[in-house]
Amino acid sequence: MRFQTPLVPGRLIRRYNRFLSDVTLENGEVVRAHCPNPGSMMGLKDEGLRVWLEPNDEPKKKLKYGWRLVEFENGHWSGIDTAVPNRVVKEALEARQITELAKYSGIRPEVPYGEKSRVDFLLTEPGLPDAYVEVKNVHLRRDGDWAEFPDSVTARGARHLAELSSMVAAGHRAVMVYLVQRTDCARFRLADDLDPAYAAAYDAARHGGVEMICYGTRIDTGGVWLGDPLEVAPRPVR
Repeated sequence: MRFQTPLVPGRLIRRYNRFLSDVTLENGEVVRAHCPNPGSMMGLKDEGLRVWLEPNDEPKKKLKYGWRLVEFENGHWSGIDTAVPNRVVKEALEARQITELAKYSGIRPEVPYGEKSRVDFLLTEPGLPDAYVEVKNVHLRRDGDWAEFPDSVTARGARHLAELSSMVAAGHRAVMVYLVQRTDCARFRLADDLDPAYAAAYDAARHGGVEMICYGTRIDTGGVWLGDPLEVAPRPVR
């Protein structure tokens, strides 16, 4: 997924009100940028971080910049836009790059299912069970090369797991794709301490037949693309 316009660098002053951030550009100008991330952004909102903004000249938009990336001092990157994973996964599905789902040619986004929900992608292929695919953005890293999810309590995420389980019970496939929008992680695990209820829902869904897979990303100022599959930590038997 390529960014629509070239990004410009700056230093984060603060992120506040969930969807707003102030940034000092390299020329010293202070601008307000849209922050497309309602989560806690633990470790990604510290003052002084080097960030990259996407400018726009659309008259209907009040904010002329959108925050897209964090560049760490060690040369690694993190994407912060929670809408990006679905775009990345869609491109990867169309290119048959996700091994576990490469046999499917029919790709329909945002299909109603469950109780007043929409699945991120419904995949179809003659002779195969329909595959209901949910995508989760992952960018929490607290220890070593572990990526963790979630970074805050997510009742909505737990509900998605339950709805995927119901699709398996109905005879379909259900796949949860965790997309790690960081380049400094090699493994994935749950942040049980941040949301025990989500961890319990995850375990129930996994035992119910929901497939859990994780992929990394390749990130630079040009865009975000699917990376290599990442190890998913085994869970204790409950």
